[in-house]
Amino acid sequence: MAEIRNIVILTGAGISAESGIDTFRAEGGLWEQHRVEDVATPEGFARDPDLVLRFYDMRREAIQTKQPNPAHDALARLDEHWEGNLLIVTQNVDDLHERAGAKRVLHMHGTHLNAWCTACDVKNPWTGTLADRPPCPDCGQSALRPDVVWFGEMPYEMERIYAALRTADLFVSIGTSGAVYPAAGFVRDARSLGAHTLELNLDRSQGSGWFDESRQGRASELVPEWVDTLLDS
Repeated sequence: MAEIRNIVILTGAGISAESGIDTFRAEGGLWEQHRVEDVATPEGFARDPDLVLRFYDMRREAIQTKQPNPAHDALARLDEHWEGNLLIVTQNVDDLHERAGAKRVLHMHGTHLNAWCTACDVKNPWTGTLADRPPCPDCGQSALRPDVVWFGEMPYEMERIYAALRTADLFVSIGTSGAVYPAAGFVRDARSLGAHTLELNLDRSQGSGWFDESRQGRASELVPEWVDTLLDS
């Protein structure tokens, strides 16, 4: 532990599931009774924008009713007290890390609580609906879409993520399936560069074999225990 100074943490759907936020893909390729291809791709948006905007309006409204759980709280505590470099890279599009108090957070897949104007390319905080085609606060055009990275689109800030991985002493993956790239490849990148790698997940993931250590259990139990050990060392 004394040799660990720089930490990169990857969080996925499993950390927010205990706050009541559904994991992205259910059995049969459905997401809340919709085909993922219909609601989470640029092609789906072009084909039926009304469906996609209504779908994300419901998600945006629901997320604002959820609360951080002990896993989010523990990472916020680590963020507050860790004196080395720390980057929490989340695949989640909720704001539970921030509401728990974490500040060193990067949303590689965007966030439900932003709207992106495809006319002027400006992103603004957004908590209301988009289905009624409100005007962009900056340019006035009715060209807003969810600021969420869909399948087929490039995740955000990849250069910053890889820069953090290059200097990491410890890489931790929490609540991820190990199936969605490029995030699923982070463990191999970190390990090849000499970082210790740890997985905290409800079950073994598709990438568990790449980790130096894999612990199974609820994120709300595993993460606080791990953070306590790290801060007390």
